[in-house]
Amino acid sequence: MFAGSVQREGDAFIVQVNDRVNRATALAPALGFSEAFKNASVLTADTIRPGDTLGLTIWENVDDGLLASAGANSTTLEEVQVDSAGFIFVPYAGRVRAAGNTPEALRGVITRQLQEQTPDPQVQVRRLAGDGATVTLIGAGGQGVFEIERPNRTLSGMLATAGGIATEPEITKITVSRGEHKGTVWYNDLVENPALDIALRGGDRIFVEEDTRTFTALGATNTQSRIPFISQNLSALEAIAQVGGLASFTADPTGVFVLRNEPSEIAGAVLGREDLIGAQRLVYVLDLTEPNGLFLARDFVIRDSDTLYVTEAPLSQWNKTLASLTGGLTTVSGLGSITSSF
Repeated sequence: MFAGSVQREGDAFIVQVNDRVNRATALAPALGFSEAFKNASVLTADTIRPGDTLGLTIWENVDDGLLASAGANSTTLEEVQVDSAGFIFVPYAGRVRAAGNTPEALRGVITRQLQEQTPDPQVQVRRLAGDGATVTLIGAGGQGVFEIERPNRTLSGMLATAGGIATEPEITKITVSRGEHKGTVWYNDLVENPALDIALRGGDRIFVEEDTRTFTALGATNTQSRIPFISQNLSALEAIAQVGGLASFTADPTGVFVLRNEPSEIAGAVLGREDLIGAQRLVYVLDLTEPNGLFLARDFVIRDSDTLYVTEAPLSQWNKTLASLTGGLTTVSGLGSITSSF
């Protein structure tokens, strides 16, 4: 390990873990929703949406109105379609935004537009039909297309409507995709923080997925394989425990290494340098025999794609060498016995 280090003209930095290193590397993935997601209001049952069909009746307080036919003081506009951009066209009022408004709010908008053309107009807006706002839920849970109704107008309500989640809550992430924007939160954070329980919009896509982060365990551990994370923040001590601990008779507790490609910003903070460009290979060294070694391992955060490598103790290597030599001597002795028998 040291032979390939920068200290030996290699390309990896060897770093002894201490409290300063733990602070510099203790970064968790930034998850959350933007302010646009969190500030969106809850949809009401009568909110107009693109694709809805409206009916308008307009009364004018004059005998010869703009819209009414001769001898009538009202005009009915049936089946006014809300276009994909959310607008409708009303004669003399022009193109009016309907989507996102309630019928009452839209009535006020049209009234204000028309009263510049005719005195004291009276407008009635009726919602005749509509497709309804729906969201698509994909992933570990009840998958499908669900209509936004009063009980499930927020993210947690929609997850409950879909039957909840099928993965462990501790390692489940929820992603909401809305147009070109998306946000991701941990399921447990969603449950514990009401501010993350965002209001849904028609066309939202909700993805429920299990954490895909892994680390690789090699060397003198009781498990040598690719290991999935079991918690949001996994420490080196927890990672060692997750693989069954160190191998009792072979592991060297002074040689626990974590290999990582570190972004230049973090590598610079760890090494106290400002001249690093691009990702750097860092080998973090943990000595569990030190007085505070277990505390440092508890506070050192494992990240996605890390490699945990535990070296073998010198005594173990000597035992292997001795066993090899003993086996060789036994073979020679055996040959000697065979020769003497002739």
